[in-house]
Amino acid sequence: MGNGFERMGLFTLKDIRMRTWSKIFSCLCSLFLCSQALPAQEKVVTLPYGNMDEWLVREIKESKIIGGKQKLLYEVAPIDTIVGNIAYENQGNSPWAVSNVMAKVAGVTKTNTSVFPERRGDGWCARLETRMESVRVLGLVDIEVVAAGSLFLGSVHEPIRGTKNPQSMLMSGIPFTETPKAIRFDYKVKVMPEMYRVRSTGFSRKTKVEGQDSVAVILLLQKRWEDEDGNVFAKRVGTMVQRYSESSEDWVNDVTYPILYGDITNRPEYKDYMRIQVEERYTVNSKGDSVPIQEVGWADEDETPTHIVLQFVASHGGAYIGSPGNVLWVDNIRFVY
Repeated sequence: MGNGFERMGLFTLKDIRMRTWSKIFSCLCSLFLCSQALPAQEKVVTLPYGNMDEWLVREIKESKIIGGKQKLLYEVAPIDTIVGNIAYENQGNSPWAVSNVMAKVAGVTKTNTSVFPERRGDGWCARLETRMESVRVLGLVDIEVVAAGSLFLGSVHEPIRGTKNPQSMLMSGIPFTETPKAIRFDYKVKVMPEMYRVRSTGFSRKTKVEGQDSVAVILLLQKRWEDEDGNVFAKRVGTMVQRYSESSEDWVNDVTYPILYGDITNRPEYKDYMRIQVEERYTVNSKGDSVPIQEVGWADEDETPTHIVLQFVASHGGAYIGSPGNVLWVDNIRFVY
C-alpha cells in the first residue's frame, strides 16, 4: 500500500511538472507572437528649438525719412537681445529662420515683423500673421506690400536690398539625411473667409487674386546635387503638404501627418499642390551664389535625402499675395520615427 501510494505521489509530481513546463512554453510562444504582431514603439524627437520657448530679440532703428521708429524683430534662437542695425545670421545653431527682416534700399532702413512669440501656458508658441506692411515717407503712404508670416528651416540673406525676386533672398532648407515616418505639432488657425486674396507688391496697384487663402505647412525631403556650373538640382524623396482653409477656435494638439515617400502622384492623398516644383526655392551653391533649386522629378521611395524643406506660412499664395488677417499659431514641432 505504501509503495502504491508512493508511486501515485511520484506520478502526480511528474504530471505537475509537465503541466507547468507546458504552460510556461505556451506563455512564451504567446508573448513571442504578440511581440511579432505589435508595431515597433514610435520614437518622437523635437526639432532643435522646436518647442518655440526660446526667442532672440533684435532692436532696429528705421531711417528718419520713414519715421525713425525703434522696431523689434524676433528670431527663434537662444534667448538674447541684439541692439543695432546688424544683419542677422542664425544664432546658437538654430536651424530656423523667419520672415522678420531688415531691409536697406537706397540707404533707407526698413523692417518687417510678421512672426511673434506669444505666451502659451508656461511656455511660448509662434504666431505667424499675414498683414499689410506700409512704408510712409514724410507722413505719406509710399508703398504697401502683403507680408505673410513664415517660419522655416533655413536662413535669410540680410539686409534685403529690394522687393524683386524675394525667394532668392532665402536659403530654403538645411542638410538632412533621416527618413521620419511623420511630423507632429500643435496648431491653431484663423483664416479669412473671403473668396479672394490681395496681391500688393508696393510698385503696382493692388489687385485681387481669385480663390480663398489658406494657411500651409510644407515638408519636402530632397536629394540634391550640383553640377560643375553651380546649378543645383533635386529629386523629391518625401512629401507632406497640409493646408487649412477653416479657422479653429482652440488649439489642436499632437496632430500627426505621415510623410509620403517616392512618387505619390497615384496615391489617394495626392493633391496638385504637392506636385514637383510647385514654387521656386533658392539655396546657396558651393560658389557662394544664391541659385534656384531645380526639382526635376520623384526619387525612389528608399532613397536617402540630403536636405529637408520645412515651412509654416500664414498664406499659401507666394510672395506679396495673401489675405491680411490670417494667423497661424504653431508649437512643439516634432518628428516621429
